[in-house]
Amino acid sequence: MSKFWSPFVRDLVPYVPGEQPKLTRLVKLNTNENPYGPSPKAIEAMRAQVNDDLRLYPDPNSDLLKQSVARYYGVDASHVFLGNGSDEVLAHAYHAFFLQDKPLLFPDISYSFYPVYCGLYGVEYEAVPLDEQFQIRAQDYTRPNGGIIFPNPNAPTGCLMALETVEQILKANPDSVVIVDEAYIDFGGETAIRLVERYSNLLVTQTLSKSRSLAGLRVGLAVGHSNLIEALERVKNSFNSYPLDRMAIVGAAAAFDDREYFERTCSLVIASREKLVEQLQGKGFEVLPSAANFIFARHPKHDAAGLAAKVREQGVIVRHFKQERIAQFLRITIGTPEQNQALVEALGEL
Repeated sequence: MSKFWSPFVRDLVPYVPGEQPKLTRLVKLNTNENPYGPSPKAIEAMRAQVNDDLRLYPDPNSDLLKQSVARYYGVDASHVFLGNGSDEVLAHAYHAFFLQDKPLLFPDISYSFYPVYCGLYGVEYEAVPLDEQFQIRAQDYTRPNGGIIFPNPNAPTGCLMALETVEQILKANPDSVVIVDEAYIDFGGETAIRLVERYSNLLVTQTLSKSRSLAGLRVGLAVGHSNLIEALERVKNSFNSYPLDRMAIVGAAAAFDDREYFERTCSLVIASREKLVEQLQGKGFEVLPSAANFIFARHPKHDAAGLAAKVREQGVIVRHFKQERIAQFLRITIGTPEQNQALVEALGEL
């Protein structure tokens, strides 16, 4: 059937998501899903939408959710863009900003969707090496470029960049759009959204999949100067003018409005992360400093692929990447205390 493909499809290298196993008895610590369910208020709001009104299109602008996001971050609703998951938001941003005659810059160890989108949209790029401590160096992003994108905290390392460093990159690149991908910011970092008013080239993207436990709903957002948001809206309305359904709009809005539940579950994840780090260090692991809902760890005496296979035999799944610089690391999602303990027990005595 490939004879019917457009020529460029043959050369695409698609993104490979983490395994979603069919067996329910496995302890799943490989895809950075939140171990705690969504806000009960979000579930209640979504249930209320399952009625005859589903015959009607949703609000194409998702104004209810835009207003909730704007209230939460103290910005104007005109600075908020919404999409069907943050990956769609990023895709629209590539289309809107990165089709340039200079390369896009992003870290060599980072979210693996970035080069995938470059292939999809024909964007030239340069992967900028992290330093020996797996940190992003602001001075490495002063070269000519057609845009910059990086996660903060970074993925899969979990390392957090200080806002002062983010600001250095923004100041050094006034003629380029800088996207800060904050999928994991709520587990220990400070959002760059507070810099949006001062830097018209800054776009901050977030997702409700991690800290608000709505990975199954597919809701993402961006906050930036209204000029950037207008560009994203033009792309969205040339691609899919109704990206969010009725349940997604009200469920996500309720999740943003329920600060108490959000803060409590984030605190639980952070406390579990610190305890798991301590336990793994006690077994001889080196663990990179994490501000995410996962940790990145390696053991000096044990092969990472072998360890991943060992714990899987005990019913626990973690993620192993084959990329050269990180092939000896495991990325481990923070689960409930019971799930984390199952991992520790599966590792046994190293």
